[in-house]
Amino acid sequence: MIIVISVILLILGLGIGGLAGWLIRKNIAEKTIGSAETEAKRIVENAIAAGESKKREAIVAAKEEVMQLRNEQEKETRERRSELQRLERRLMQKEETLDRKMESLERKEEIMHQKENEIEHQKEELSKALAKEHAELERLSGLTSEEAKQLLLSSVEEEVRYESAIMIKDIESKAKEEADKRAKNIISLAIQRCAADHVAETTVSVVALPSDEMKGRIIGREGRNIRTLETLTGIDLIIDDTPEAVILSGFDPIRREVARIALEKLIVDGRIHPARIEEMVEKAQKEVEQKLREEGEQATFETGVHGLHPELVRLLGRLKYRTSYGQNVLKHSIEVSFLAGLMAAELGADVQLAKRAGLLHDLGKAVDHDTEGTHVQIGVDVAKKHKESWDVIHAIEAHHGDTEPKTIVAVLVAAADAVSAARPGARRETLESYIKRLQKLEEIAETFDGVEKSFAIQAGREIRIMVKPDKVDDVLAPRLARDISKRIEDELEYPGQIKVVVIRETRAVDYAK
Repeated sequence: MIIVISVILLILGLGIGGLAGWLIRKNIAEKTIGSAETEAKRIVENAIAAGESKKREAIVAAKEEVMQLRNEQEKETRERRSELQRLERRLMQKEETLDRKMESLERKEEIMHQKENEIEHQKEELSKALAKEHAELERLSGLTSEEAKQLLLSSVEEEVRYESAIMIKDIESKAKEEADKRAKNIISLAIQRCAADHVAETTVSVVALPSDEMKGRIIGREGRNIRTLETLTGIDLIIDDTPEAVILSGFDPIRREVARIALEKLIVDGRIHPARIEEMVEKAQKEVEQKLREEGEQATFETGVHGLHPELVRLLGRLKYRTSYGQNVLKHSIEVSFLAGLMAAELGADVQLAKRAGLLHDLGKAVDHDTEGTHVQIGVDVAKKHKESWDVIHAIEAHHGDTEPKTIVAVLVAAADAVSAARPGARRETLESYIKRLQKLEEIAETFDGVEKSFAIQAGREIRIMVKPDKVDDVLAPRLARDISKRIEDELEYPGQIKVVVIRETRAVDYAK
C-alpha cells in the first residue's frame, strides 16, 4: 500500500514538475521570440532604409551618366554637322571651279577650231604658193622636181659618205690600236706556249719490198692476186719500175692504210694467194679500227677533253689518216684545241669548252669522203647526232666564217684554226692551184674602180694594191681595202688569212731646161 502511495506521489510530483517546467519554458520562449521579432523588425527597417538610400544614389548616378552621354552625343553631332558643312562648302567650290574650267575649255575649243580653220586655209594657200614656186623653179632651172631631188640626194649622199668614211677611219684606228695590242699579246703568248711540230707528216703510202722478185708474186698468176687485193681494199696498186717499192693509190686514206698493212703482212708471211689476201685484209681492217680508237683516245688524253661519245673518239682517230694541204688533220685539231684553250684562259672564258670545240672543229673531214656536203656541215650534223652542246656545234659551224660567230668560243676556235693553218710550213699546195689562186687574187683587186695595179706577195698571204691618187683619196682608201677584203672572202678559198694593203702615192714631176 505504501508502495502504491509512493508511486502515486511520485507520478504526481513528476506531473507537477513537468507542468512547472513547461510553464517556465513557455514564458522564456515568449520573451525570446518577442525580442527576436523586435530585432528582426529593426534589421528589416534598417535594410529598407539602406536600400532606399542606395536606390536614390543609383538613380542620381544614372541621371548624371545619361546627361554626360547626352552631352557627348550632342558634341559629336555638332562636330559631324560642322564637318558635313565644310565638305559641302568644298564640293560647292569644286563644282564652281569645274564649271569655270569647263567654260574655259569650251572657249579654248572654239579658239582651236578657229585656228584649225585658219591653218587649213593657210595650208591651202601655202600649197598653191609652193606649187607656183616649184613650177617657177622648174622653169628657171630646167629640171623637174624629181630630177632636182635626185641631184640633191646624190650630193648629200656623197657628203655623208665622205663624212662617214672619216668617222670610220678614226674609230677603226682607235679600235685597232687597242685591239691589235691585246690580240697580238694573246695570240703570241698562245703560240709560244703551244709547242707543236712546224711541219706535219704526210700520208704517202709506199710499201717497201725485200726484192723486185716480190712484185711478180704480188701480181700473181694472170694478175689474180693484185685484182683480189684491189677489189677487197678499193685501192689501186701501182707496180712500176720503182726499185723495191709498190705505190698504193686511193682517195680514201683509211682504205689506203688497210691495203698497206695487209700488203706488209703478206710480204712478211710470204704466202700470197686470194684466200690468204682476204684473211690478211680482214685482219688489217680490225687492226686499223683498233688503231683509230687508240689514236682518238690519245688525242683526247693529250688535250684533256673527256666525256666524248665513243663514235666521236673513233672519228677523231680517222683524222690521223686525213691530210689537208699536206697538214695532218688530227695534229692540226690537237693544235687548235691547245691554242683555243690558251687564248680562252687569257680572256677568262671557258677553257674546257674551247678545247673541246677546237678538237672537234674539223670532225667532218673524217667522213667527207663518204658523205655529201662540206666538212663544216658534216661536222655539225655529226655533233648534233651525238648530243654535243650548242656552243660546240656553233663553233664547228662558224670556224670558216660560213656563219657569223655568236660566242667567244666560236671566235677563239676560228682564230686558232687560222693560226694553226697559217704557220710557216704548216701546209703545202700544188703549184697549179697555188698559181691559180694568186692570179684570181690579183683579178679580184683590179676589178675595183680606182685600182691601177695589184701585186700578190708573201706566197699569196698579202696583196698590195696601187690606186690612182686622183680617184681614191686617203679617206676612202680604208673603205676600198675593206671592200676588197669582203670580195676576197666571198669569192676565194684560201688557207689562213690574206692581208690587203692599199697604197696611194702622189708624184709631182717637172723638168729643168
